[in-house]
Amino acid sequence: MQTKFISGIMLKSAMVIAIFSVLSGCQKDLPAQQDPESVISGANPSSSASEPYPYNLNVILHSNTGQENSRGEIKFRQDKNVDRIITLATRVIGLLPNHSYQLQRAVDPISGTGCLSTSWLTLGLGLQPQTIDTDGQGNGYAQLWRDVSSVPHGTAFYIHFQIVDATTLATVLTSDCYQYAVR
Repeated sequence: MQTKFISGIMLKSAMVIAIFSVLSGCQKDLPAQQDPESVISGANPSSSASEPYPYNLNVILHSNTGQENSRGEIKFRQDKNVDRIITLATRVIGLLPNHSYQLQRAVDPISGTGCLSTSWLTLGLGLQPQTIDTDGQGNGYAQLWRDVSSVPHGTAFYIHFQIVDATTLATVLTSDCYQYAVR
């Protein structure tokens, strides 16, 4: 009788530990609200040897106008637990104060030779374009997203980004060419 009681306690303890382990692994990786000066390097946090193309990217935006202090980043994330939504946490630094900008992307199939497309799509909140508005120091942040549920799982693309002035549509920041796959 005592052996069954101890076995029952051990089984319940093991189940509680397993549940807490699973729950602690389900935390959503949200972009941190950081100081605008903390623009990071372009590492791909989700790439591994088993993934031919990454699902997540840290996209660095460089000045297109020669202004060294103008830059930005996009934390491009495809959460495993969300219905095929790519979040684009976009930060810009050193642009015109109190001004509006837009994020655009162009894609090419991996079968091509890289980022050659100039078919720019303005990004925002789903299909609704959204501006990135800067403060008095020329820094801005927007949490944008794109639904890719119509794209088959595993489809890979070349992708590049640009930030354009929302009034003149002049390009002010650009990215290098990246590769990613739809989760």
